[in-house]
Amino acid sequence: MKLVSYKIKGTPGPLRMGFSLDDKGKIVDLQETWRQMQLNRQDRDSVDVTETSFPSNPDQFFAGGNRLIKQAMDVMAFAAANNIDDNGYNRDDVYLATPVSSPSKIICVGKNYAAHAAEMQSDVPDYPVLFAKFANALVGPEDMIEKPDFVRKLDYEAELTVVIGKEASNIKREEALDYIAGYTIGNDSSARDLQKRTPQWLQGKTLDRSTPIGPWVVTADEVGDPGQLSINAYVNGEVRQAATTEQLIFDVPFLIEFISSLITLKPGDLIMTGTPDGVGMGMDPQQFLKDGDHVTVEIDKIGQMANKVKELKS
Repeated sequence: MKLVSYKIKGTPGPLRMGFSLDDKGKIVDLQETWRQMQLNRQDRDSVDVTETSFPSNPDQFFAGGNRLIKQAMDVMAFAAANNIDDNGYNRDDVYLATPVSSPSKIICVGKNYAAHAAEMQSDVPDYPVLFAKFANALVGPEDMIEKPDFVRKLDYEAELTVVIGKEASNIKREEALDYIAGYTIGNDSSARDLQKRTPQWLQGKTLDRSTPIGPWVVTADEVGDPGQLSINAYVNGEVRQAATTEQLIFDVPFLIEFISSLITLKPGDLIMTGTPDGVGMGMDPQQFLKDGDHVTVEIDKIGQMANKVKELKS
């Protein structure tokens, strides 16, 4: 199931939860379809407390975790059986936002592919290299990557991104996948000149509106093994990164075990699992993003996300 955060173009109002049955199909409102399903079941008591029991707000929905994900799957099955998608919105008529706009935590993993560590002239780490982003950095699949004009070395980083579905503390790797709501695509845009001027990376990693996430969250059941996915990045149509998540040094179950031993993960939290080799800083000569560049990231079983770089004049 592909879960989206959307609004009708040109209209005011808050973002709402929706879903798409395929990459190019109509966007169907999730809460409204849930309401129709409850009416079909003659469950009027549930309909009367719709916003409480099945929120339309994307952040509230993902904070509900796997309980609401399971209900959403029931809604999708109802929609498919009753041709509800015929009443959805055409893809061109909706704006897709980042699926989770205000996670309590965005935990990123550095140097998690050996070839990327090598191109950055770094040793393979013994433990996961963790750093944080904040929600101010997030933009959606249709938004610009904003580049302040004082940033000279803006880089791209294609990353499989995990959305947590259940509170997780001291979780064993054998159980880790049960705590995942789904997966999405991340582009960990990095201002290398800011990142490298101090030992701590934060200032180069969480600039305002610099990190696209999207275009949707694909539920864990559709992705299956997160360690068998191709991951690619293109800049202006040129292949820059091409790898598979099988090459992760620390795979997704290990990361959840490791992180949850340090930090309690909450539903809606994001884990950006690291980027493969092929980043601009690792090229010879180095190639960084410029105003007007197009960055496309593709991950198997999730889809594609494309964003344009926009330089901001100070």
